[in-house]
Amino acid sequence: MKESADATLGVLDRMTQILQAFDDQDRGLGLSELARHSGLPKSTVSRLVATLVRHRYLERDGRLIHLGLRVFELGELAREPRELRSVALPVMLELRDATGDDVHLAIPDGGEMVCIAAVRGRSGAPSRVRVGARLPGATTAPGKILLAHSRDAIPDDGSRASSAAQTPSVFSENATLQRQLVAIRSGELATEDREFAPDSSSLAAAFFAPGGVLVGAISVSGRTDVFDGLRAASPLRQAARTLTRRLASAGRLAQ
Repeated sequence: MKESADATLGVLDRMTQILQAFDDQDRGLGLSELARHSGLPKSTVSRLVATLVRHRYLERDGRLIHLGLRVFELGELAREPRELRSVALPVMLELRDATGDDVHLAIPDGGEMVCIAAVRGRSGAPSRVRVGARLPGATTAPGKILLAHSRDAIPDDGSRASSAAQTPSVFSENATLQRQLVAIRSGELATEDREFAPDSSSLAAAFFAPGGVLVGAISVSGRTDVFDGLRAASPLRQAARTLTRRLASAGRLAQ
């Protein structure tokens, strides 16, 4: 097992050497140049380049090889959440101070929301949602924001099946969820009451880029027995409006 892991790491090291051979001018390199810059045998470079091209990390243009689209996609994925966190953190802290609740920031990734920032509530209790957690559509308040603003407001069968695995409180009828999604699209907050976890509740509000494109959701959550959604609603709405306004001022983080 250790030999297999070492071999895998060796391949990753060599692929990294190839990718690092490119400079910011992206002028394209031939196999011989890649071998010289990376310090690897030309036969090894040829084999690994074929793999990297297949996965879109590199592109071929005749005899020249360039960085591929996937590299730039990953760069954007890494850059935008970092800049968004920088814009959102002061707003999240103000919201935590106003409500005392846990505050989370989530952005869409495929059919789910991903938490990219969290501020612990005044109680100091560990949050149910960690940074990097994926939040399913039908059983979390941020996930319902995504569903409400997607083209298909009803989750597919796979989403319903995964949702049903959360807690007994999960909605069994699509009609109930559909009514919630219609309300969210009309400007209501997304709510979740013991659907994601048996002892927690949350509210979420959407925030947008210029042009009305959904960027993500900001949410507050806490233990169901002490969570006061009515008290948290107004500060949460204000936080979402502030984020939308700041994104407009920042030009949607270099659109």
